[in-house]
Amino acid sequence: MYLIKTIKGDITKVTDVQAIVNAANNSLLGGGGVDGAIHRAAGPELLAECRTLHGCETGEAKITKAYNLPCDYVIHTVGPIWNGGRNREEELLANCYFNSMKLAMDNGIRSIAFPSISTGVYSFPVELAAKIAVHTVNRFLQDKPDWFDLVEWVLFDAHTEAVYEAEVDKIYE
Repeated sequence: MYLIKTIKGDITKVTDVQAIVNAANNSLLGGGGVDGAIHRAAGPELLAECRTLHGCETGEAKITKAYNLPCDYVIHTVGPIWNGGRNREEELLANCYFNSMKLAMDNGIRSIAFPSISTGVYSFPVELAAKIAVHTVNRFLQDKPDWFDLVEWVLFDAHTEAVYEAEVDKIYE
């Protein structure tokens, strides 16, 4: 049986998962926010490996080693930029979570930590993003209940954590 939880913290410092998910940009070559923090913490080898991946489409996911991070892998996914919901943003965000989970499963990863994808500089509304994220991951886990032990969201601020925690609580009600 698996556990879904939320914590407030720094995703580059979590020690209870095999993989963390990077909210990357299409180039996969680093950026601001979570992406920049992961690249800085992992070291220059991450950037070198990312260069060999030739970018990533929005909603898709790619995997690398984690280098100096306290986990084994980084799964890079590119979230959609919010444009009022007119450009399939909800579907693309769901794809980020689904494809990250599938890539983790395909690589034998049983524990994974997500940030709140697309809710920073990409301006996706946090309440809607949390609903999509938790629903997509929970549906994936229900279809494959024996493949994962832990899925957690590591969230940067108290408000975002509270929003995600409320969505996770709905699962367990």
